[in-house]
Amino acid sequence: MTTRSKNHDWLALTVEDPLDPDLPICDPHHHLWDLQTGRVASRYLLDEIVADVGAGHNVVSTVFIECGAMFKKDGPEALRPVGETEFVNGVAAMSASGLYGKTRIAAGIIGTANLRLGDAVAAVLDAQMAAGGGRFRGIRLGAAWDPNESVPSHRTKPGAGLLLRDDFRAGFAHLAPRKLTFEAWLYHHQIPDVTSLAHAFPGTTIILNHFGGPIGIGPYAGRAKDIFAEWRKSISELATCPNVVAKLGGINMEINGFGWHERPRPPGSQELADATRHYYDFTIEKFGVDRCMFESNFPVDKASCSYTVLWNSFKRLTSGFSAAEKAELFHDTAARVYRL
Repeated sequence: MTTRSKNHDWLALTVEDPLDPDLPICDPHHHLWDLQTGRVASRYLLDEIVADVGAGHNVVSTVFIECGAMFKKDGPEALRPVGETEFVNGVAAMSASGLYGKTRIAAGIIGTANLRLGDAVAAVLDAQMAAGGGRFRGIRLGAAWDPNESVPSHRTKPGAGLLLRDDFRAGFAHLAPRKLTFEAWLYHHQIPDVTSLAHAFPGTTIILNHFGGPIGIGPYAGRAKDIFAEWRKSISELATCPNVVAKLGGINMEINGFGWHERPRPPGSQELADATRHYYDFTIEKFGVDRCMFESNFPVDKASCSYTVLWNSFKRLTSGFSAAEKAELFHDTAARVYRL
């Protein structure tokens, strides 16, 4: 039985039919969890994601991204995140049975590991790969940090300059030999750190999450033009690194400052597209469609809109694109990067 999100009735105030419902989609960024009382969706397991992806868009596969769910309670601290991969691989196996619809949920799995362990992280990466049952594709270790306490930092409290640390990079060096990718989740003023990392490890594929996290709350509120100008410069430099690809989405979180969740009714897809188009257009211009992929970031972005409305906004943003360009952005880039 599906558990409703806390804002279910609010989301129901804006309902749309899916645009271009036959277009194949790989959603390369979503989470699965339970008992997350602080989230708009306290439970997001197989039933909940199947309800979202099955609402009309042609979602053929998805990639799970780590979120600190179901870590082991016991055993060595470094190996506890393997519990998340075991949990998600079980969900993926259920989905692969076909009993829950055509979408292959968690066809790829991104877990986490403390890369600051240096060479000692090798055993953790091998354990993650074994637990993933052939689905494990990479690591995310959140670097999102801001000196102002009104801006929430990542749950792991990374502090300043995580991606620049010697111990982190010693662990990072173990990804490429295992064909593992790295998900970069941080804030816009930290994007130059990703550029530095990409230059230092040209053989490792790095996926920029959520446009590099443009902040719009706290000391950044009311400074949208300044933030965008700073972001443009950093993105232009990052895009020169051929081993970096960009996820297009995850910009409807509370931290981005659009305030959708505070309105009497949720935005429609055209309003979402109009408000955020400048981020999408610029990133696609700099990276190209073969290094960009649309993402849902559900159920986090569910705080602002429904799954159907979100993907409609992506389809509105690309209404003038060719069929080949749409195929890259909605499916092929993700399927290639995550080896689905």
